Amino acid sequence: MPDKNLAPVCGLYCGTCEYFGKQCQGCGNVKGKPFWTTQMKVEVCPLYDCCINKKQLEHCGLCDELPCQIFTGFYDPSLSEEGAKKAVFVRQQELLKRKEIGTEKWLEEKEDCKK
Repeated sequence: MPDKNLAPVCGLYCGTCEYFGKQCQGCGNVKGKPFWTTQMKVEVCPLYDCCINKKQLEHCGLCDELPCQIFTGFYDPSLSEEGAKKAVFVRQQELLKRKEIGTEKWLEEKEDCKK
């Protein structure tokens, strides 16, 4: 059975992250407090906080407000503006797919791609 802790609220897949297993154990395992929160000077990931803590949703794809201002404004700061827009779009598409097929099936597909 796939590890749901590797399916964060934002649409990324922790299993392919370069920091997974080193600086981070997956967003679900760290309850929305990955290593970068200290660098960004926030206590918890804003997407995790909104989705899990405030709205009690499994992921942003289940929110009627997707894409909201928090979602579109939250991306890797090392990306160019164009790169950031593309990354946000890709995450949104992943979340819509996850909503359609379910997290378990989505994770299975992600794990199959890793092999």
